[in-house]
Amino acid sequence: MKNFFNSMTGRVFLILLCGMLATIALTFWLSDSERQRTIGQFREAHQVERAEQLTLALDALPAASRQAFLETAKRIGLRVESAQSGARERAAPSAFAKALGTHLGQGFRVASIEPGAADCQPPHRERSIAPPGWNPGCEIARITLRDGTLLRMTILPPHNGMPPLHRDFLLYLALFVCSIGVLAYLVARMTMRPLKQLAQAAFDLGLDLNHPPLALAGSSEIRQAGSAFNAMQGRIRDHIQQRTQMLAAITHDLQTPLTRLRLRLEKVADIELRSKLVDDLSAMQDMVREGLELARSMASAEPMQRLDLDSLLDSVCSDALDAGQPVTLSGHAGKSVLARPNTLRRCLINLIDNAVKYGQSAAVSVAVEAGDAGTIAIRIRDHGPGIAPDQLARVFEPFYRIETSRSRQSGGTGLGLTIARNIAEQHGGSLTLRNHPDGGLEALLTLPQG
Repeated sequence: MKNFFNSMTGRVFLILLCGMLATIALTFWLSDSERQRTIGQFREAHQVERAEQLTLALDALPAASRQAFLETAKRIGLRVESAQSGARERAAPSAFAKALGTHLGQGFRVASIEPGAADCQPPHRERSIAPPGWNPGCEIARITLRDGTLLRMTILPPHNGMPPLHRDFLLYLALFVCSIGVLAYLVARMTMRPLKQLAQAAFDLGLDLNHPPLALAGSSEIRQAGSAFNAMQGRIRDHIQQRTQMLAAITHDLQTPLTRLRLRLEKVADIELRSKLVDDLSAMQDMVREGLELARSMASAEPMQRLDLDSLLDSVCSDALDAGQPVTLSGHAGKSVLARPNTLRRCLINLIDNAVKYGQSAAVSVAVEAGDAGTIAIRIRDHGPGIAPDQLARVFEPFYRIETSRSRQSGGTGLGLTIARNIAEQHGGSLTLRNHPDGGLEALLTLPQG
């Protein structure tokens, strides 16, 4: 779940979901506010109308019958009783008092009375949710009838308690939120799918320059990005092929003069001079051959296939032992990898040759990384002097050799590690060097499982 929300799909999903929920909440709040305002206006108009009807009815009754009428005409939210003249009136009548006076017309007088703390207590059923002295919207009006009788009319505030949420409402709300979540997820997936396809195509391009081009589909922007990627892939492939063909042509053209030169060197009478010249010629041939191998390692045409890594390591180490190299193999991966068999073999041979050449032996071990079940680690350790920390990265540069290795006994062209790293990266892995704590140099080759 954490990986999902760290991904671009998860973040777009959260943004869409939160945005839609916030919009719905705002819309609901605005509509409820407008609904409450409309209901309030209707309630005020209805209260004025009821107060007018009740007042006219009381005015039409004889004075002796009014009290009996008041006892039988109790209404929710409207309370009428006889009033005294000592109550203090407000300086300016309220909107309710003005509206009621306008409806009653001449002969009636309506004045607003300042309510007290106990005048506007809510009905008994609301006291559990209302604090003492609660009187929002409470109105007290003193009405003088045409015969001079004083009435005290109290308009109680409406019931404001929140109604209970019904089970159906909660069910519909849950379904609505789920439908929004599904819609946001589908939109996020649809938006991020072209980006994932482009990233996968870039990864496949690093493994195989001859990988089929990206299919052009979707909106115009996506098709434009896919077309640009395919054009870039074609240019890179052409560039690598031209360089490989150039190096191959140079190698082929140099083979003939180098062979003639070797034949002519055999006729040199001075044995010591002839030996030095032959050694230099051999070094030149090795450099030409390694240069061609470097070009091939960057643009291998060998197809990828699934192979058993344990069998490959056993075969490479057995061949090294048959050649007289002190090599040991330990560990068991038990996994297969998607690789180019001959190219990966070349990488392992280069690493073992370097370990034997500069460290007198090679200890090869293989294991699945404990922290990453999808990575296989191959370690090749020697027992040599190691490398200075500031040169651990530079030894991967083409034709770079450490000063202490510049001798005819050790040989080397400085391309072995460069070729090995190129091959590792072609397989989606990596190659790093480190000085082992117990001495010697250790090469760590990591490969993804097939």
